[in-house]
Amino acid sequence: MSARMPRLLLSSGEPSGELYGAWLLRELRTMVGPLDAFGLGGDELIREGLRPIAHVRDLAVVGLLEVLRHLPRLRRILREVLAEVDRDPPALAVLIDYAGFHLRLARELHRRRIPVVYYVSPQVWAWRRGRLRTIRETVERMLVLFPFEPAVYEEAGVPVTFVGHPLVDRLAPPADRGATRADLGLDRTRPMVAVLPGSRRQEVSYNLPPLLGAIRLLNARRPELQFALAAAPGLDTRALSASLAGLPVRILTGGAARVLSGADLGLVASGTATVEGALVGTPMVVVYRLSPLTYAIGKPFVDVPHYAMPNLIAGRRLLPEIIQREFTSERVASEALRLLDDPAALDVIRDGLAEVRRRLGEPGASRRAAEAVATAWRGANQKNIDRMPTSV
Repeated sequence: MSARMPRLLLSSGEPSGELYGAWLLRELRTMVGPLDAFGLGGDELIREGLRPIAHVRDLAVVGLLEVLRHLPRLRRILREVLAEVDRDPPALAVLIDYAGFHLRLARELHRRRIPVVYYVSPQVWAWRRGRLRTIRETVERMLVLFPFEPAVYEEAGVPVTFVGHPLVDRLAPPADRGATRADLGLDRTRPMVAVLPGSRRQEVSYNLPPLLGAIRLLNARRPELQFALAAAPGLDTRALSASLAGLPVRILTGGAARVLSGADLGLVASGTATVEGALVGTPMVVVYRLSPLTYAIGKPFVDVPHYAMPNLIAGRRLLPEIIQREFTSERVASEALRLLDDPAALDVIRDGLAEVRRRLGEPGASRRAAEAVATAWRGANQKNIDRMPTSV
């Protein structure tokens, strides 16, 4: 009779997190052998062998009010995950980002004595620092991507490991942006602006209209510019095409970094895409907008000097940030023109982005994360052995 494969609960609620989870699972299998992995994920994790209880497209929600509308569905998915855990408990759980859902799940797993490794920190350094108490009580180890995060957890008494950012292995500034534009089907000789309105439908609904207005203004002032919009997986490209009618914008799929690599400048919604832009060395104007009520409710609880992740890593306002009421077409176009007309300013940003890249750690982040998970796995297995009654 063959030995039973060890079970792992691996859960991600967002596209970027599930990509990191897929790379982690691939590395982990090389260390511990075959795994029975189940949980929440998307196409990337499913390709790596995850048995999904729910897909990330059913989980991606932005904003406080939007979450309230989806609470019944999220609670149902949580019950389904716990039912599978109770049916056949895993040896270990790895929870990736997505704090609102995963910290509730972590509490339930702690009650069931299932150790939890948390990969990709919630933004406790920005808001709702009270979540640190839940993390300290329920999480065996935090694995963090950004260099300023370990101090937050060390101060709170949470075991933490800085593994670096997994995208460092996969992204680098292109040798020739013109050649990259040609590969994208664009004119290699004309300057290019990349447009990234977000990865979720709700984000796009708030961010895209002022970005389209900015494109109109830029096209009128600088007709030599070409524009490419990076459509995230799961977005309706037909709807995007309808929104872009009459504008000189090419819709491209295949990833934000690919489009940003060909660009002289990016107009980018705050999020993981700004890290990708930093790694490929593309200057950006960072934008973001939420529903007015969600922003009004959440703003008093946010305590950060910058919104854009490259600015937080750099420790200064390296990239322009245009948030909420300030996020108008005129303001975006003005910032874009200021940079496009000032090569020296663009060079200063590129130098700063190179330093951001260095601060994100050496290559091998996914392997370092897998090593930390494997260590926790061995520790969990040893505890299970220690609990077994000895024979008389």
